[in-house]
Amino acid sequence: MKAYPTLSVISVVLALSWPRLHAGELTLTNRQHSCCSKGESAGAFTDKSLYQVGSRWTTDAGKEIKLGALRGRPQVVAMFFANCQYACPLIVNDMQQMEAALTAAQRARVGFTLVSFDPKRDTAEALAEYRKVRNLAAGRWTLLRGEPDDVQELAALLGVRYKQDARGQFAHSNVITVLNADGEIVRQQIGLSQDIQETVRVLARLVGD
Repeated sequence: MKAYPTLSVISVVLALSWPRLHAGELTLTNRQHSCCSKGESAGAFTDKSLYQVGSRWTTDAGKEIKLGALRGRPQVVAMFFANCQYACPLIVNDMQQMEAALTAAQRARVGFTLVSFDPKRDTAEALAEYRKVRNLAAGRWTLLRGEPDDVQELAALLGVRYKQDARGQFAHSNVITVLNADGEIVRQQIGLSQDIQETVRVLARLVGD
């Protein structure tokens, strides 16, 4: 399995070399409770864990959490915005295909997290409606919004570049990231409508098949 550098190194490297941008636009949708774990597990995070960051996020249920609340099971993570009408629905569809490809036992041990680029419009209520329309299970899916600086920091750590245009839409790179239970990047799938099989195999290995 590929080794990833520490967060400080990731921040510098990604600032210098961003993935290719793809235009995105979508429609508002989703509602229900967050699928976060019961809380941040005891013990320090490794120097490669994204869960080290101290930023606070709000779920679609209006609950404030740190990313460390996701610790405890692998997470499939992507950034999106609810008004996107092109790229984001395809990203979410890829994630839902990954979810469906897992066995029921595996599915119960994997989380799926969407983080908005657009905190101004993607309120907790808007994200909750998005959850409802896209039928994202409350027990497995977490939808998050955060402050612009925190969104920018997380995007850099995930290797995602984005830019808002005059219409309020976002051009953004399309990246789905797999984190292990401790928040370390173990795989990234770049591009839209890619073959999900290797990502599914990685998830199966992480949860012990």
